[in-house]
Amino acid sequence: MSLFITFEGVEGCGKSTQARWLYRRLNRLAIPARLVHEPGVTALGKRVARLLKWADEVNISPLAELLLFNVARAQLVEEEIRPALAKGEVVVCDRYADSTTAYQGYGRGLDMGTVKTVNKAGTGGLMPRLTILLDIAPEAGLARKHGERRDRFEAEAAAFHRRVREGYLKLARAEPKRWLVIDATQDKDKIAGQIWDRVSKLLPREKGV
Repeated sequence: MSLFITFEGVEGCGKSTQARWLYRRLNRLAIPARLVHEPGVTALGKRVARLLKWADEVNISPLAELLLFNVARAQLVEEEIRPALAKGEVVVCDRYADSTTAYQGYGRGLDMGTVKTVNKAGTGGLMPRLTILLDIAPEAGLARKHGERRDRFEAEAAAFHRRVREGYLKLARAEPKRWLVIDATQDKDKIAGQIWDRVSKLLPREKGV
């Protein structure tokens, strides 16, 4: 069966680690799965990612960010996600449209109507069955990246990251059936167990063990 799962959260929340762990567990159970991440999986997405994250010499407006992320997203959906779902695979995606709503909508302050319209175009209306939010205070998440070079978003002021986190929580409250909110300060194995408990219920019974 096809299943689309996304992981979301502020910087340093651990979503990439948990997305990989889930993907590997599905593989161990011989469940066809594909792991992708935004924006840099496709050839186009990789170029967009370098521009959005590391091109310090380029001034990118919030609206331009919104459009660029959705350029990469449209390519990802067309090239990776839809074909995998059509084959009956489980697609695990590290960030998706909710990231844009949280970062460019709540974080940057763009008009939500504009964000929604552009996101709908970028996704082609494709939304995940389950979105996992690893929730953590932004200061705690960024502290995990101590010593690492920070990209354009990680280098933003604390107030920006707090708006992003609150945006995520608002999105989760608005669609509780789609979202699973997990305390990201817990032990990694415990978090993985909570994720699997929810995901296994969405798989065919003989596979969700």
